[in-house]
Amino acid sequence: MCKLFGFRSVINSQVHSSLVHADNALGPMSLEHPDGWGVAYYIDGTPHLLRSTERAFDDQIFHKVSGVVSSQTVLAHIRKATNGNINILNSHPFQYGNWVFAHNGNLKNFSSYQEQLKKEVDGSLQKFILGNTDSEIIFYILLGNIKKKHSLKNRFVPIETLSQAIEETCKTIIKYSGPLYSGDDNNPKENHITFILTSGENIFAFNGGQSLNFSTHKSTCPERESCSHYSKICESFANLGDRVNHLLFASEKLNGENVWTSINKGQLIGVDKDMVLKKIDLNVSFT
Repeated sequence: MCKLFGFRSVINSQVHSSLVHADNALGPMSLEHPDGWGVAYYIDGTPHLLRSTERAFDDQIFHKVSGVVSSQTVLAHIRKATNGNINILNSHPFQYGNWVFAHNGNLKNFSSYQEQLKKEVDGSLQKFILGNTDSEIIFYILLGNIKKKHSLKNRFVPIETLSQAIEETCKTIIKYSGPLYSGDDNNPKENHITFILTSGENIFAFNGGQSLNFSTHKSTCPERESCSHYSKICESFANLGDRVNHLLFASEKLNGENVWTSINKGQLIGVDKDMVLKKIDLNVSFT
């Protein structure tokens, strides 16, 4: 299965150590996830997207990008293909306007209902599907469901609207694929819809079967004496409704100062435009 990493921060932050240096960073993980990579980052509210079909560990562009990217919002993905060919159109993340999406999952027997599922996408969005993965179709079904209640041009989607859109998206998909997988073995042949979605101003992650973790604080911040945004929340547990200075997501708990917590299956966690920590347990069918 694929690996995800993303963050939203009140300050521009570099991603080099998270993507390259740590033993369990995305770059080294690509030795077992060789089917491409992608990094999306925002500058002045505009998403920039780089994708490749090369193995991240061997790709000098990946190392160069990882070394220079500094942004308040970043989303990265390394791919181990389950559905769809290995080509640039199928590499994650996917982008529509300000929205960027990366998926770690699988839909069982996808090829048998691929065309029917694509027809579930909002008619105005279908033409933007360029590849042949289940992930891209999931993204556009989700955007269509957000669009029913919230303009996609407005990046400040409330978590209540997003949770309803995800529930509706999962309900639509489950009609074809069957319930999401509830086992703890991350079986790549089962149904999973785990993803990170961001508009640049907010970021949310949903555990739809595959392992996902989040962090809002460090055990000790190495920049506590020099960072102008340092506060106690940077080194202490954040409760729901608290304003945080950063929120990280990762498929694996990365080595370093960040303190990680597992996201439970069916949970949606993220921060709104004011960096307020949100969580909702969604009504989604698991086996």
